[in-house]
Amino acid sequence: MKTLSRRDFAVDFGLSLAAAILLPVTTARADNTALEVHIDNFVFQPQELKIKVGTTVTWTNRDDIPHTVVSAGKFRSKTLDTDDKFTFTFTDAGDYKYFCSLHPHMTGMIKVE
Repeated sequence: MKTLSRRDFAVDFGLSLAAAILLPVTTARADNTALEVHIDNFVFQPQELKIKVGTTVTWTNRDDIPHTVVSAGKFRSKTLDTDDKFTFTFTDAGDYKYFCSLHPHMTGMIKVE
């Protein structure tokens, strides 16, 4: 049986921690009634949520420039400055694609069951 030195343990632990931090989390599943999506570095995070009908989602702009949250025909936020929030409660099942109208390459998805 091999014993790990403190150096080996520190290296293994450091690599594991770095991998956990760097791996993207793009989909989240929730059974909660309130969830958050952060807008940071021109990205909605998590990019996709799977939620139940009746769940409320709050988007918070953590960027230093304005963004919006728009799902055509479903909901539209005002322009969100840094730390501004937009909240929407999903009352119907379905897929809700959304984007930032100021930066259309920013997209996300809420799947409501």
